[in-house]
Amino acid sequence: MGTTMARIAQMWFIFIVMPCFSVIQTYGENMPLRALSGNTHHDAVLELKAFKASITRRDSIASTLPSFSPSPSPSAPQEDLKKPHVYLVTSYGADPTGNSDSTEALLSAIADAVKGPSKGFLMDDIRDLGGAQISLEGGMYLISQPLQLPTGVGNLMIHGGTIRASNNFPSDRHLIDLSTSGESKSYNYEYITLKDLLLESNFRGGGISVKNSLRININNCYITHFTTTGILVQSGHETYIRNSFLGQHITAGGDKDEKNFSGTGISLQGNDNGVTDVVIFSAAIGIMVTGQANTISGVHCYNKATGFGGTGIYLKLPGLTQTRIVNSYMDYTNIVAEDPVQLHISSTFFLGDANIVLKSVKGVVNGLNIVDNMFTGLNHGVDIVKLDQSNGPFSQIDQVFVARNVVKGMNLKATSAKMSMLRNGTSWTLDFNKVLLFPNLIKHVQYTLSANGNTFPNHALRNVSQNRVVIETKEAVTANVFVTVDQGIAS
Repeated sequence: MGTTMARIAQMWFIFIVMPCFSVIQTYGENMPLRALSGNTHHDAVLELKAFKASITRRDSIASTLPSFSPSPSPSAPQEDLKKPHVYLVTSYGADPTGNSDSTEALLSAIADAVKGPSKGFLMDDIRDLGGAQISLEGGMYLISQPLQLPTGVGNLMIHGGTIRASNNFPSDRHLIDLSTSGESKSYNYEYITLKDLLLESNFRGGGISVKNSLRININNCYITHFTTTGILVQSGHETYIRNSFLGQHITAGGDKDEKNFSGTGISLQGNDNGVTDVVIFSAAIGIMVTGQANTISGVHCYNKATGFGGTGIYLKLPGLTQTRIVNSYMDYTNIVAEDPVQLHISSTFFLGDANIVLKSVKGVVNGLNIVDNMFTGLNHGVDIVKLDQSNGPFSQIDQVFVARNVVKGMNLKATSAKMSMLRNGTSWTLDFNKVLLFPNLIKHVQYTLSANGNTFPNHALRNVSQNRVVIETKEAVTANVFVTVDQGIAS
């Protein structure tokens, strides 16, 4: 009986093991030698299940890949291609607690990243680093010197953590510096992304400096405690600043020290840049623009209030402004434009007597649109658009359109207006000074005289001066006069 049972057990063992050998034959090329290294049948079955699962995963992954394998760039050695393109700063000795100085460790990570393989697809003299990333791993790092990138690199990202200036950080520098003194032949940098960063300047200079660079992304950054500039953009073009928060002092408004706010949130000293969905919550000047063809959209400025000497957006490029400000929120802070030429401001909300100031430098204003905005004031008699002619009057005025603005608690100002007057007599004088923006300037007049009764009186436009329109009839009649005037008709 015992012999019979032993034979039956051997037969069952053969039937169980045979499929296992069949698996080995089928996947023999990839089957590890240790697949059946277990001493028992149970161990062998477990190992075979694990191996089968790994084969399934590999087959699934392989099925999603292209049928061809791209050849590596001849300029990139094979050993370089195998290196990871994500550089973890803690592996270089950076202290994520912020207790010790991490300057050298972060600079070492940057140095390794810029030595990576080049794809060669960017502007001349700019090495494409293939999307290399310097990860701050969600840590807080103390630095005593700027994180300055070597010139001539592109397609690189620094992201994911906090950088704080130490007490001996240079007071005239920025935490992240893309403005090296070593100039390249065309641009210093291209397609550098600074993302998901909190930059704490510790009242020791600024946050980010970008010089002579092309297609730079600054996205989701919080920059605070700067004394100079939160973000400085010089020369170059196409730096885009998005979804970010900047403020010298951390406040949500009504700060008792607001009168002492200093510094500038963003300084655009180059062309073709964009600022979108950005909050500037404390600084003397929210955005200073000295370059052309820049776009500002969705910006909320509640930095130092205009009543305390602050400015929300200052356009300091008289004669060729070429700036568009749309869909923004000027919260107790104004917009100042020097000699605006080609300036568009629309769909923006002005709160707390915030207004637009046109500042005369050489007396030029040309191609100006201020339309479809909302103004809410404190009934202090503030004009929604004010002329600063302390340096001399505006004498060259053309293509200016200030209209369709909604006003509450402030004085409406426009470049076109309508008025009517009903009276009996021979003269009708309509005074537009309360509404018209520019003094003693009416370029175009249209009027209609509607007399009662059956008479057809002779009438004429007698005078247009000091923003007053005078219409006279040859004989006394009862008539209603309708007048439309315009100051900004193109010449």
